[in-house]
Amino acid sequence: MNKLFFNLAAVCALLLSVGPLQAQSEQQIKSELQKKIGANTKIKSVSASPISGIYEVMVGNDVFYTDTNAKYLIQGEIIELASGKNITEQRQADLNRIKWSELSPANALKAVKGNGTRQLAVFSDPNCGYCKRLEKSLQQLDNVTIYTYLIPILSADSAQKSKQIWCSADPQKTYVDWMINGIAPSGKSDCTTPLDKNTAFAKTYGITGTPTLFFTDGSRFPGAVQIADIEKKFSSLK
Repeated sequence: MNKLFFNLAAVCALLLSVGPLQAQSEQQIKSELQKKIGANTKIKSVSASPISGIYEVMVGNDVFYTDTNAKYLIQGEIIELASGKNITEQRQADLNRIKWSELSPANALKAVKGNGTRQLAVFSDPNCGYCKRLEKSLQQLDNVTIYTYLIPILSADSAQKSKQIWCSADPQKTYVDWMINGIAPSGKSDCTTPLDKNTAFAKTYGITGTPTLFFTDGSRFPGAVQIADIEKKFSSLK
């Protein structure tokens, strides 16, 4: 009985030691890989992947892989053949999620269509061509509330237009008039705006391009997303 107890205790001790040893190994891999790729590219984390001997490397919100010796940096996708699941794609989606509750509606233009039950957040630059294309497509949606967060990242003129839009008597109408009808905003631009807050939020969450859409589950869709894909996503949230 004493021998059995000793063996069980040894197994438990071994299992408890796996975590720290693995963490130490991952830290060593991260350190070694960081030396090789240089200080200009910051590695956020290194962790075990589903494949033995292959480690996930996080650089910004991008997923790469490396080997135990940090000799190779692998760019590609891991697909589980049994299920067809794209492990990398799912991981990337999870990393790019935000908490919907962290958005501040007070800092956004707001458009309500129909009953407004479905919700969508869009980060947009008024001089972004793809944003204009998306805005035209969004006009086809019904029963939706769209929050548009202006982030003037393209030029000084983007900042000026964003201020003029926000400071107008009807910001949402002024925005749509410009994005769809080409009626340039005019008037004052010296009111208090949330543009700095929106830009800071975008930087924190790695929103580097416009348009970028977010749904209530926190999932991120970059670019001028097709209406069919937006409707499909809304359907999956029901």
